[in-house]
Amino acid sequence: MIRVLLTDDQPLVRSGLRVLIADTPGIEVVGEAANGAEAVALAGEVRPDVAVMDIRMPVMDGIEAARRITADPSLPTRVLVLTTFDDDEYVYAALRAGASGFLVKDMPLESILDGIRVVGAGDALIAPSVTRRLIEEFAGRPEPAAPRPVPVDGVTNREREVLTLVGRGLSNTEIAEELVISVSTAKAHVARLFTKLDARDRVHLVITAYELGLVAPGR
Repeated sequence: MIRVLLTDDQPLVRSGLRVLIADTPGIEVVGEAANGAEAVALAGEVRPDVAVMDIRMPVMDGIEAARRITADPSLPTRVLVLTTFDDDEYVYAALRAGASGFLVKDMPLESILDGIRVVGAGDALIAPSVTRRLIEEFAGRPEPAAPRPVPVDGVTNREREVLTLVGRGLSNTEIAEELVISVSTAKAHVARLFTKLDARDRVHLVITAYELGLVAPGR
């Protein structure tokens, strides 16, 4: 059962999602919040698997709430933000804050359910083709976060190759073909990168690859 916290300052949005989820096996709503501050407090109380969160809200926006929730190592909660494609700058900030992906509010309801399942299963929501578009724009923005040190200690040359290919948006199967290794070996390398780079999901491995200069925008 995927336990979900709904956070949106519009009651109708929360109500619609709550009704949708009520009829969906395997997903349940365990809390609702009208702003980011409420979401942070509720996350600590009900410990949801996924927080479906709006970005623009009063008191505390979804980006700050995502940052606080994902920074708490005691919480199992992964954040899935709600936005529109017209709000790319907010998507970039949300990814930096630890969100595992994003949904578009006007997308089909079944796609929203699929997104909750994907993030609840520990994956990133963004598909490779969309990841490349978003992250290439994101990486080229003029105000990046403080640079991270290039991981020399603990990351092997092979893992660096795998990280580069992840940054290019390749799937595990495509990585295996590119490096002439088995898919299980590719998965094992990606899993070790999650641990060594403290990445929550594949989206953040992509971001790390760009920040470290392993992949350049447009390549």
